[in-house]
Amino acid sequence: MYGAEVSKQTITTITDRGMEGMAEWRSRPLDRVYTVVFAGRHQREDPRRPGRQPIYLARAVTVEGTRDILGIWAGDGGEGAKHWLSVFTELRNRGLEDVLILVCDGLKGLPDAVETVWPRTVVQTCIVHLIRNSIRYVARQDCDKGTKDLKPVYTAPERGCRDRTVPGVLREVGHQYPAMIKLWSDAWAEMVPFLSFDVEIRKVICSTNAIESVNARIRVAVRTHGHFPSETAALKCVYMALMPLDPTGKGRRR
Repeated sequence: MYGAEVSKQTITTITDRGMEGMAEWRSRPLDRVYTVVFAGRHQREDPRRPGRQPIYLARAVTVEGTRDILGIWAGDGGEGAKHWLSVFTELRNRGLEDVLILVCDGLKGLPDAVETVWPRTVVQTCIVHLIRNSIRYVARQDCDKGTKDLKPVYTAPERGCRDRTVPGVLREVGHQYPAMIKLWSDAWAEMVPFLSFDVEIRKVICSTNAIESVNARIRVAVRTHGHFPSETAALKCVYMALMPLDPTGKGRRR
């Protein structure tokens, strides 16, 4: 556009000015207690290019009701639950003593990792992910019926009602799609906690949408950048994409 050439090293030198700020931000002290923490990861899936490293992200709601991103971490592509254990331990070392509710995407082993660091934390599985995974076990022509039959389970007016709705679901679809019922049964302990709260609170803690909105911002930055030569370069790109996410502070207070 300007008829000038800039080397990759020059660009790296300029962007490295933000590395000190990123290191300070990632190690800053945290509040003692957060009401809700959303744990998720961003990973652009591409079967043609295996070996992509996920970026782990933790976003929280403070006691005052504002939102805050606690940190970002690069994974090695291995077992997610083990990596989350190291992430939670780091958050505790930064001063986070207790989390009331932790919302996650249903990763196997994650509740055990949470219990190791914060024994009293209530783990809530994302209902959206659970429904999305359920569809994989249902024939295409039965998708609408399957999701309709499951709706009374996660929209019960109170937690006690789910004991009366689950047998109905088992009778309707259990004989045809037992794998779907097993999926819900395995995730049952982490699915039902949000039913104990009012509708307004349910809307906040029933899914990881708070993480997905941030992932959309990361996705744009990563897609624009393309290949990253190192883990540090990837974290630097994500950090710079997140910093101007809410310049006025209105999003934190929403």
